[in-house]
Amino acid sequence: MEETLRVLVALAIAGFLVILRFEAEKFGAAEYDEPTRDGHRASFLQRLSWILLGFTLVGALLLVHPNAAADLGISLGDRGEALLLGFGFGALGALQAAAYAFFRYGKIRLPPAWTYPGAVLNGIGTAFLDEATFRGAVLGLLLLIGINPVTAVVMQAFLYTLATRTGAPGRGRYMFVLTLVGGLAAGWLTATTGAIGAAFLAHAVTRVSVFVCTGHAGRPSLRGEEIEETWEYRTPPRGWRLLDRSDDGGPSEQ
Repeated sequence: MEETLRVLVALAIAGFLVILRFEAEKFGAAEYDEPTRDGHRASFLQRLSWILLGFTLVGALLLVHPNAAADLGISLGDRGEALLLGFGFGALGALQAAAYAFFRYGKIRLPPAWTYPGAVLNGIGTAFLDEATFRGAVLGLLLLIGINPVTAVVMQAFLYTLATRTGAPGRGRYMFVLTLVGGLAAGWLTATTGAIGAAFLAHAVTRVSVFVCTGHAGRPSLRGEEIEETWEYRTPPRGWRLLDRSDDGGPSEQ
């Protein structure tokens, strides 16, 4: 009886974790760890509170569930396997981020140096919470109730994609596809290794790589909306005049 009750409480905590992921935008965390279109940015403490709240819920889940490490896979697992598969899949994630940056911008669009500490903390924290929630709690509970492993992996991947809101109107297709494929790959890694360690490493490397290559936490702007592509960026500041060289070598106003 006690064990059943603890499992039910763990299920409730897992539900809160999923809801917290849906609410990431209100905290300015995860993919929303950057200024909005009007230039507003959530405070660092507001963003950090999302990560701390998530870690608290994961800690509660580990304490309440009778055997979270075995049943839900919320552990590193075999270290050698986790490192090999995690960084192997992470390398693929980094390569796709670089390829997208060259396709989209024609270069690696490195963000300002001062943004790295907060972005790396956000990327690693988000990766852990996502894996503990969807590949740990959600996938583990689906498998516990007897759902076919392949079906369970697909179900958690679609739930994860919905929770990130990457398919919402006005969002680019790139992050939607990356999130869905990443959710499927992470689910497969977790089901194969029996732990979230490899999936967490791959997710963290991929998320940080997307930031380094595109300058975005996970929401690259649509074409024509990047600052380099806007009319205001291409137009000289008010009061400036453009000079060009005429055919005889002298300057002429434009």
